[in-house]
Amino acid sequence: MNMNNIVKMSKGKTANSADNSTGSFQANGAPGLPAAQKTGRWVILILITIMTFMDTLDSSIVNVALPTMSENLRVNSGIIAWVVTIYLIVISASILIFGRLGDIFGQTRIFKIGIVLFTLGSALCGVSHNLTFLLLGRCVQAIGASATMANSQGIITRVFPGTERGRALGFIGSAVALGSLTGPALGGLIVSVTSWDYIFWINIPIGLVCFLLCLKYFPKNANRKEESMDLLGASLFILFIVPLFFAINQAQVWGLFDTRILIGIAVAIISFILFIIAEQKSSMPLLDLSIFRNTWFTISIICGFLTFVVLFTSNIVHPFYLQDIREFSPGTAGLLMTVSPLIMGFTAPIAGHLSDRIGSEILTLIGLSITTAGMFLMATMNQSTSVLLICVFVGIVAFGNANFQSPNTSLIMSSVSRDKLGIGGSVNALARNLGMITGITLSTTLLYGSMSQQLGRHVTGYVAGQNEAFLYGMRIVYLVAAAICLLCIVITAARLLKKKQKQA
Repeated sequence: MNMNNIVKMSKGKTANSADNSTGSFQANGAPGLPAAQKTGRWVILILITIMTFMDTLDSSIVNVALPTMSENLRVNSGIIAWVVTIYLIVISASILIFGRLGDIFGQTRIFKIGIVLFTLGSALCGVSHNLTFLLLGRCVQAIGASATMANSQGIITRVFPGTERGRALGFIGSAVALGSLTGPALGGLIVSVTSWDYIFWINIPIGLVCFLLCLKYFPKNANRKEESMDLLGASLFILFIVPLFFAINQAQVWGLFDTRILIGIAVAIISFILFIIAEQKSSMPLLDLSIFRNTWFTISIICGFLTFVVLFTSNIVHPFYLQDIREFSPGTAGLLMTVSPLIMGFTAPIAGHLSDRIGSEILTLIGLSITTAGMFLMATMNQSTSVLLICVFVGIVAFGNANFQSPNTSLIMSSVSRDKLGIGGSVNALARNLGMITGITLSTTLLYGSMSQQLGRHVTGYVAGQNEAFLYGMRIVYLVAAAICLLCIVITAARLLKKKQKQA
C-alpha cells in the first residue's frame, strides 16, 4: 500500500465516529466533546486495561500452583502442565475468529460476551475437583479471554482520537507486561495463604464489576454487518494452531523427531497452506490477507512477534539463573523479577504518550536499540554479578521493550481501516501469543542444547554443580535474543528510511 492510500485511510478513520451510551465519540479529537464523554473514554480504557491484565495474568498465575494442584488432583507433573498449555492454545486458536466476529457484530458486543465467558470459566475452574473438569473450565476461560483480547485494541482505536491513542494503547501494553510477568509471584502468594482454587475465584468479582460497568460506559454496538463467518477458514486455522502448539509443547518431552511431533507439524503446515488458499478464494474471509499489503502493518506485526520472542527468552532463563546459579530464595528471586514489570508498567504509557507527540517510528527504533544493548549486557552475567547490576540490566531490557511495544501497537492499529479493527487487533494479539510460545521453546532448546554440548550428554534441566555449563547456555540464549533484536532494528530502520524517502 502506498503512502497516499495510507493518508486516505487515515482521513477515512478520522471522519468516522463511535457511539457511546451517553453520546457520540468523534474519532478526530477531544476538543468538541463534553467533559462527561471525555471521562467516559478513560473509564472505558480502565475497564479494558483491567480485563487485559486479568487475561494475561491467568496465563501464568497457575505456574507456581502446579505442584499443589498435581498433588490434590492426583496427576503427574507432565499432565498438570496442560492447565497452562491449554489456555494458550485455545486463545491462539480462537483469537482471529473473535476478531472477525467483532468486525461483524461489533467489538463492544463480543468484548462483553468475552467477560461473561471468562468469569464463567473461572467459576468452573474454582469448583473443579478433577483434571478433566478443570481443563474444561480453562477452555471456557480462554475463549472469554480471546474474545476480549481480540477486540480491546479496536475499541480503544474507535473511542480515542489520534492525539491520545498512543497513550491509551500504552496502558494496554502495561497491562500485558504486568499480567504476564506478575502472575507467578501473585500465584505463589495466593497458594501460600489459601488453597489453589482461589487463583480462579478472585476473577469472579472483578469480572462481574467490569461487565456491569461495560453496560453503562461502553460504546453502543454497531449494526450487524450483512456478512457471514468463514467457517472453512476458521476450521483450517484451528487445525493449524492446535497441532502446532501441541508439537511445540511436547517436543521437549518426546523429542523433536518423535513420530507424533512430526505428524503434528505436518498437519499444521498442510492446514496453514490450505488456510491461505481458502482465504484467497473466500469473498468474506476470516483473515483478509489484503491487510498485509500494508507494509507498515506487516513490518509492525513481524517486529512485535520477534520482540515477544526476545522478552520470553529472558522470562524463562532468568528465574533459573537467580535460583539455581545465584541460590536466591524463591521469595527473593520473585522480588527481583518484579523489576521488569514495574519498569514496563510505568514506561509504556509514557512511551505511548510520546508516540502521539513525536511519532511512533522513531520511538520503536530507539526502544529496539535499548533492548538490544540490554540483552548483550545480560549475556555478561555470571556467578558474581552484583544484584544492582542484575537489576540494571533487566531494567534496560524492560525500558527498551516498553518504548517499543506501545508505539508499535499504535502503528498497527492506525494502519488498518476502521471496518477491520477487530481483525487487526486479533492479529496483533495472536502475534504476541505466538511470540511467547516461540520464546519459551527457543530459550529452553538453546539452553539445554548448549548445556548438553558442554557436558557431553543430553540434559533437560539444571544440573547441580555444573554452573559453568548453565552460564554458557544462558549466554547463548541472550546473544541469540540480541541478534533477533538487531534484525528488528534493521527492519525498522529500513521502514523509517523508506518513509522519509517517500515524504521527500
